[in-house]
Amino acid sequence: MSNLMQSIDERTQLAGANRLEILLFSLGKNKETGRDEVFGINVFKVREVMNLPEITRAPDMPPGVQGMVSLRGTMIPVIDLGHFCDLDVDDPPQILIVTEYNRAIQGFLVNSVEQILRMEWNDIRVPPPMMAHRHGGLVTAVSQLKDERIVMLLDVEKVLAETSSLGEDVDVYAEIEDVGVKTTVLFADDSSVARKQIQGALTAMGVSTIVAKNGVEAWEKLEEIASRAESSNVPVENFVSLILTDIEMPGMDGYVLTRKVKADSRLKHLPVVMHSSLSADANMNLGRSVGADAYCPKFHAMELAKTLTPFLKKSEEDKS
Repeated sequence: MSNLMQSIDERTQLAGANRLEILLFSLGKNKETGRDEVFGINVFKVREVMNLPEITRAPDMPPGVQGMVSLRGTMIPVIDLGHFCDLDVDDPPQILIVTEYNRAIQGFLVNSVEQILRMEWNDIRVPPPMMAHRHGGLVTAVSQLKDERIVMLLDVEKVLAETSSLGEDVDVYAEIEDVGVKTTVLFADDSSVARKQIQGALTAMGVSTIVAKNGVEAWEKLEEIASRAESSNVPVENFVSLILTDIEMPGMDGYVLTRKVKADSRLKHLPVVMHSSLSADANMNLGRSVGADAYCPKFHAMELAKTLTPFLKKSEEDKS
């Protein structure tokens, strides 16, 4: 796993070129199907891979959380991915993938790790409905490997929401104030949990929404909006005031989407805010380099509201 030590800057530039590196792993042979299926996780979110250290068990842990391990003096939760994928396997997992999402560190239990592959986002597809509902509805994207196996990317944000109270805690939006202007935000995210969280925050702000499940769909909607505004001879801001985009999405990542928006004379004045669990400074700098107007880490509802409000109020002022 020496490749994991590759520089953050180099990995970030891969994202800027609509590419990423995926760590392939197995959760063990499925007793029901007899297959050892392949899963993937963006290497950028992987801090290290290690043999499983001793787990400290504790009472009242959420389902799927096996306990805690000490990582250089810091206790981190250990999450059994097989539990969330509804997998029944013979061999207990022995590998821990230590990851960082949304400024939090946790370990994922897996059976084995295979290799790191460099891929392009446009080779990663939205799964067909039948596959999307497999493994507890966690499959958010798929791609075919050269050996014809299918690799499945998991909606890790859904796993993390289910291991905390954030997923269903409506009080997280209680302190958000109505922005006080009539405005519309187009947001793009491939995670169903993230879309639900964003919708909750924007609804609390009194904002209308246009929802896209990935960068390709967002761009199609934006092109349609721009054409409609042009044919009606009205500003595009009459239809959408701001674009909020995730970074990692099948087909087209948020960097490419932002670059396309800022290169289009009809759309370039729209503010673009990146909203991502990739919280490293390098990601923020790359976002600025492609024209993003702001960056907000997932998922902090108040921080998201505070980031968007000035842009939305300014947009309303500009219209009047």
